[in-house]
Amino acid sequence: MTDSRHITLPDGLRLNTRLDGPEGAPCLVFSNSVLTDLSIWDAQAKALSSDYRVIRYDQRGHGGSDVTEGAMDFTGYGADLVALLDALGIARCTFIGLSMGVPTGLAAHAAAPDRFERFVVVDGVSRSAPGREAFWGERRDTARDAGMEEIAISTAPRWMPGTAEDGPELARLIEMVAATPVEGFAAATHALASYDHSDVLPSLALPFLGITGEKDGAMPEAVRKQFGAVPGAQFTDIPGAGHLPNFQNPDAFNTALSAFLAATAQDLTKETR
Repeated sequence: MTDSRHITLPDGLRLNTRLDGPEGAPCLVFSNSVLTDLSIWDAQAKALSSDYRVIRYDQRGHGGSDVTEGAMDFTGYGADLVALLDALGIARCTFIGLSMGVPTGLAAHAAAPDRFERFVVVDGVSRSAPGREAFWGERRDTARDAGMEEIAISTAPRWMPGTAEDGPELARLIEMVAATPVEGFAAATHALASYDHSDVLPSLALPFLGITGEKDGAMPEAVRKQFGAVPGAQFTDIPGAGHLPNFQNPDAFNTALSAFLAATAQDLTKETR
């Protein structure tokens, strides 16, 4: 049974949140990318909610969450995540972040490392590439001048290479991106333009998995390079997928994630004894 609710943060902003699966089961917390909402994880919630408490939320300014005023940074997005865990009474969770969700999770881990028992990064990195300020500034201006439909039409096909132009998956993603509030996206572009949370990596002493879309350009190499020093880090590529492997090839993604969760469950049980 799905439980949808709005969680009020300390600053009064509300986060749209959805909970699936049995109370008391191990918690999986999913954090969406820029330009998407919590429905990007629908296939994962369906596949995993029989055994886990699956928690999804819209990062502020996205989906059904309130829009913040002004620029955001990942310290702020990370604080939202910790506040969400507090509000839901979640002591520890497995975190799965997609793209922008990765630095959000790293910032939250820096603030409250004891709240995380496993960490999964999906097509996201700990620090932005040099020179991204101009790209995100242009995207921000386009959104304000031409609207989110223009951002959707240019972004969705690039994120889902090989998908049929008239297919339902691409149409759904275009609709999702276009529905993102302009100022919610604009706030996120400031955070994405230049960030570096690589100082968090030495503290990631927990089961770690990096999942990337095989066709997401340089991302598979970047994830391995940036997170390769994390003790025991595992990596896998999802065949045929671009920037949103959980959405474009959910069966392969769910198989990889489920295998990781099962393989690390015994170690977590030993830690709690």
